[in-house]
Amino acid sequence: MNYDERLQHVSVLGAAGKMGSGILLLTAVEMADLSLKPENKGKTFVLNAIDLSDEGLFGLIDYLRIQVLKIAEKKIVWLRQMYADNAALIENSDIIGQYIIDTLRIVRPTTAMEVAYRSQLIFEAVSENKDLKVKILSQIDQNNPNKPWFFTNTSSVPIHIIENEAKLDGRVLGFHFYNPPAVQRLVELIVTEKTLAETSQFAVDYAKALKKVVVKSNDFAGFIGNGHFMRDALYGINKALELSAGRPFAEAVYIVNKITQDYLVRPMGIFQLIDYVGADVVQFIMKVMNPFLHDENLHSPLLDRMLEMGVKGGQHSSGAQKDGFLKYEKGAPVAVFDPETKSYIAIDSFKPNAEEWLGTMPAGFQPWRVAIKVADKESHFSAWFSGLKSLNSPAAKMAVEYGLNSDAIGRKLVADGVAFNENDVNTVMLTGFFHAYGPVNSFFA
Repeated sequence: MNYDERLQHVSVLGAAGKMGSGILLLTAVEMADLSLKPENKGKTFVLNAIDLSDEGLFGLIDYLRIQVLKIAEKKIVWLRQMYADNAALIENSDIIGQYIIDTLRIVRPTTAMEVAYRSQLIFEAVSENKDLKVKILSQIDQNNPNKPWFFTNTSSVPIHIIENEAKLDGRVLGFHFYNPPAVQRLVELIVTEKTLAETSQFAVDYAKALKKVVVKSNDFAGFIGNGHFMRDALYGINKALELSAGRPFAEAVYIVNKITQDYLVRPMGIFQLIDYVGADVVQFIMKVMNPFLHDENLHSPLLDRMLEMGVKGGQHSSGAQKDGFLKYEKGAPVAVFDPETKSYIAIDSFKPNAEEWLGTMPAGFQPWRVAIKVADKESHFSAWFSGLKSLNSPAAKMAVEYGLNSDAIGRKLVADGVAFNENDVNTVMLTGFFHAYGPVNSFFA
């Protein structure tokens, strides 16, 4: 079975979720493009969008229609070539409209799992729950005579465990899209000792067709991305707790968040990132990873406490940020949650005290949105962090300590055999987390 044939009948599990809908969009467009090739004229391409949520599936087609329109507008020259033999399609708008129709007719929204019993390829994007994944994949495999390949989007569960418990014998691999899949360029590829060579090669070819950057990770819980992020987040949480011993908790969270965003030049502070992912998701991933760790404990009692009070973060279906450690208005933090009072404390009420502790921003500061565009990043960040190391302020010292810890996390991922090399760690953080520089570097030496 060649590449095109493998993509003739595909299913996406969890298709109405944020990750699933993005995977569905990318796959629908790739399948539509294949269907337009002369050698595939007359062949049927089917993409099952499977989800338990009728409400989610109801809005899925509208989402796809809007996104496919944007994609079509960017490749109108190629589409003109593909539709050249259709004399009825003259204007660009006619061609784009036809492409939208051709793409959407491939997609079949349904709540019935049984339609996956005929697929050759299955993308799994259900919740980060090992038992659920095993149950679903095993059910499909036992009823599917095609011996399908399974691409799981798990960001933390070891692939060999899913493979062994679902009895998939080399036909499953980790294909971890980053959120949101339609925008993020990174995919972590995780294979096991049993993974079929042709399955792995197809995954690389598929990622290349989607213009994704592929980083291979060894099959260890959390892989590279969450292997770094979970430890980085726990470090930030503990730093805030340490700082709160001498000042209000809300101020401590604000300070650590500002240092990790501004001083470390990241797109968002660590508490904003936790909120973006969801404190409940962060806690769950730590729980998944913890049993596989022998020299550390990935656990935060503060996260437990926040979740007990219903403070989770995450995102609304519209993509708007939910309140978590921070409260947001129009996407910007305006308050910090205080677990003692169980209420949000307005940032403006304590900002002067926090800013006094932070002190004047060091010379040469460039925010992330500017620094990311600097041509010579090596020179820029070498100078920036050299300046931080020369300062005596508590904020500068904390930033340097945080950077050193981030560097150590990256190096340990290589030493522990999770990442193949330091460059892969840097690529994941640069591409998947939009960092302006890789965590493993000489800036902090």
